[in-house]
Amino acid sequence: MPFVGTEAVDAGKLTERELRRSCTRIYRNVYQQRDSGLTAKDRAVAAWLWSGKKAVVAGNSAAALLGAEWVDPHAPAELISGRKRPPRLIVTRNESLFAGDVTVVNGIAVTTPARTAFDLGRRPGLVPAVIAIDSLARATELAVEEVQPLVEAYRGARGLKQLRQVLALVDAGAESPQETRTRLAIISAGLPAPRTQIVVHNEWGAVLARIDMGWQQWRVGVEYDGAQHWTDPRIRAKDIDRIAELERRGWRIIRVSADLLRNRPDIVIARIREALRAAGCPC
Repeated sequence: MPFVGTEAVDAGKLTERELRRSCTRIYRNVYQQRDSGLTAKDRAVAAWLWSGKKAVVAGNSAAALLGAEWVDPHAPAELISGRKRPPRLIVTRNESLFAGDVTVVNGIAVTTPARTAFDLGRRPGLVPAVIAIDSLARATELAVEEVQPLVEAYRGARGLKQLRQVLALVDAGAESPQETRTRLAIISAGLPAPRTQIVVHNEWGAVLARIDMGWQQWRVGVEYDGAQHWTDPRIRAKDIDRIAELERRGWRIIRVSADLLRNRPDIVIARIREALRAAGCPC
């Protein structure tokens, strides 16, 4: 965990020599134990310490402190602060905040989930914005309706048109950025929006499988498989058995890989559309 160097020395936790030899400097007078690894959450804390513990952590940094995954630890930390000329890898914005826009996480002032979503959703790039808010909503149980009062309160703010589009697409069921990208590709192709994390039970009521996304009424499912699903023999064998059991129960499962999604999305959509039509979907 990041700490203020002078505070640690004054408290007798480290000597100045130990600070130089065993710690890594993140920002001026802010350090971390060497080789401990810097997460997005750590970077957010370090930036807040750099501010003299006075700034409000915002944007992706706020999302990280609120528990969201997939936040890039190498990206600049984000603060709402009047301090100018921040160091490299800190971005400061002097923005207005209402009292209800700020919460406290482990003693650190952070924008609320709703305000964080409001900020992230207005940034250029619809897909990255949906990915970021999917993860935030998953971590905090944020409902998109909670963002609407901010849309009304900050009329005239930049990016509101995109924000409305983003909020209509948010789904806290996404368990990875690639699942979000897959879902958005399906919707963009004009197919019905899939439901996420469909639970299928066996004859005795126990959970047989959880499908990434799909359409229960037509028993069509879509599974995004990360690299481990293709390279780990145990996971691959388990997948084969699980999908065979789902197909025995009348499900059609379309599996999506990173290569397919990136380079041949038209093939993915064609397979999904074919499965839906075969199941009776008027699409």
